[in-house]
Amino acid sequence: MKTMKKIFVFVVLFSGMMATTFAQTSATASASANIITPIGIAKNLDMSFGNIAVNPTAPGGTVTLPPSATPVRTFTGGITLPAVTGLVQAALFTVTGEGTSAYTITLPGSISIINGGNSMSIVPASNPSGSGALVGGTQAIYVGGTLTVSATQAVGTYTGTFPVTVNYN
Repeated sequence: MKTMKKIFVFVVLFSGMMATTFAQTSATASASANIITPIGIAKNLDMSFGNIAVNPTAPGGTVTLPPSATPVRTFTGGITLPAVTGLVQAALFTVTGEGTSAYTITLPGSISIINGGNSMSIVPASNPSGSGALVGGTQAIYVGGTLTVSATQAVGTYTGTFPVTVNYN
């Protein structure tokens, strides 16, 4: 019986040591979040290619409007740019956000402008192109592009809209 008591005491003590040896342990960590100024974009000026003349006996062509504050148009094909230029300006957008954050600029692949049942297509380009960086929480984006004009393009004013999307990197 004494041997039995000794075995019992040994088993109880050993199982207590085992429990202590394999006991769980834990640690703590902090959690945080930083809310920043949302990125925003506002349109300041619309894009305008100005007056364009088409020679119906020549092939169509293109007019390129650079994405800058003072764009100088260029042309190809049977297009002429009259001395009476009309309003010529690249679209201007202001991006606002957090300090000196970098961001991406997304333009549509093409922009359709219409006049009744007639249309023309613009391949847009921006400055900066593809991405930008805020300086003091702001940056200007100019959007111009290349307008394709057919030789038989109908006379009239062509209009349309297009999105410019910005997103923090």
